[in-house]
Amino acid sequence: MRKRYSLRRYLVGAVVARAGDEMAGPALMLVGFAVAGSSVEASSLLAGITLSAAVGGPLLGALLDRAAQPGRLLAGALVLYAAGLGAILAGLGRLPFAVTVLIAAVTGLAGPALSGGWTAQLPGVVPGDRLPRANALDAMTFSAAALTGPALAGGVAEAAGAPWAVVASVMLVALALPAAWTLPARSPVRSARARAEGAAPPVRPVCPGGMGPPERSSRARLPEPSVRARPPKRSARPVCPGEAAPPEHPAREREPERSARPDVVKPSGRPTRERQPGHSARTRGDRGTRTASMAGDLLAGVRIIVARPALARATLASTVSCVAQGMLTACVPLLGERVLGGAGRGAALLSCAAVSALLATAVLARFPRALAPGTVIWAGALVQAAALASAATGSPLVLVVAFLATGCAEGPQLAALFTVRHREAPERLRGQVFTTGASVKITGFAVGAATAGPLATRSLPAALLLAAAVAAAAAPAYFAIRADRRPHLRTEPHPTGSPGCRPTDCSDRY
Repeated sequence: MRKRYSLRRYLVGAVVARAGDEMAGPALMLVGFAVAGSSVEASSLLAGITLSAAVGGPLLGALLDRAAQPGRLLAGALVLYAAGLGAILAGLGRLPFAVTVLIAAVTGLAGPALSGGWTAQLPGVVPGDRLPRANALDAMTFSAAALTGPALAGGVAEAAGAPWAVVASVMLVALALPAAWTLPARSPVRSARARAEGAAPPVRPVCPGGMGPPERSSRARLPEPSVRARPPKRSARPVCPGEAAPPEHPAREREPERSARPDVVKPSGRPTRERQPGHSARTRGDRGTRTASMAGDLLAGVRIIVARPALARATLASTVSCVAQGMLTACVPLLGERVLGGAGRGAALLSCAAVSALLATAVLARFPRALAPGTVIWAGALVQAAALASAATGSPLVLVVAFLATGCAEGPQLAALFTVRHREAPERLRGQVFTTGASVKITGFAVGAATAGPLATRSLPAALLLAAAVAAAAAPAYFAIRADRRPHLRTEPHPTGSPGCRPTDCSDRY
């Protein structure tokens, strides 16, 4: 009997891969500055590997959702990411800089695999009753990686040189390959259910003769209890509006038709030859449908996020918060130089935020149901706004406390976001929801950093106050999406017996 994939192995692989990812950004900045001698070119490398995640997320999610063994595909994405980092290092100073930035952009396509793509596999590792605690532990891997990655990059660059920092990040990503390769495959039951969900959304059956689905008004009618309790007949089928009900005993009416001409017997008993042309046409049509479905799946993650209020709220608020976090990160070197006496000391502020995020998420893992995930998301945004505003005062002590408070809000907010995604995402689109959400957040972080950089050079307090205003805007953005939006069409029975939705689909109702 095959040993079950443990949560510990999942967490070790996730923290190692994400530490390599967190290490890659500062390492590329350091090696780009060392080789090119320009901060603009160094930031261009980071922007190239970051912004391309917006394209790679939906594509990677669509492939993960269709893969019978998503761990193999995830491992391939890690290989692409590690190889891309090595190619960037080999190309600096040897290839035109534009080509190196292009390599960085291609490498960034696999970036969401280390964040959302990995987290999307968590339901296959732990059972549903342990998922809230596993979400918090998974969020802790981000905080641990954010704590160790930049510190490792700076330490290795100081000891052996900036290129070796990139080599170390490649090695960390490569160490996570066994954990990714052996991730659980989709079970036959889950795969069948995912394929059923991936079919066209026929909530009601199609009427005979290709007349289309029943009328819209008939979808609201629930079958009578006596009809549901009656055992199904061999020839039973739903009755379309305006159509006469089928006879009570259709088999008896067909008996004379079969025995009317006993001398006429078809050779095979089945008209297989007559159905072959139609069957071939349907086969060709199925192939075209699958191709069209794959193309449509590239945007399915975006559609499902927009269609479900809980997902839309969480994604919008967390993305706005991520823009503010990017603005704060762009201010860190100047904060270290002007407030703490050295630009290098700004990295210590990020370490303070990572430590507090790790501790706060550990508390949330101990009490995973203490607060509703939505409350954690919008309240965390307000805490971040207050911390960013206080950081503009210029006091060293207040600055350290502000970063500690920022981490206490960021860590639980990320864990709450994972909880909402796992709860709301359909199984067949879970990978897309996670990778698309990660792509949007990464892009928001890059936009925030690019916006605050030039502003911080002119006025550091103004940049911090702008970041505080952006973080505060995440709370009204969360409530701007109404929670009582009309539910989308569902195809599976509700656990309480009312037809039309699953527990994960209807979780906004309870």
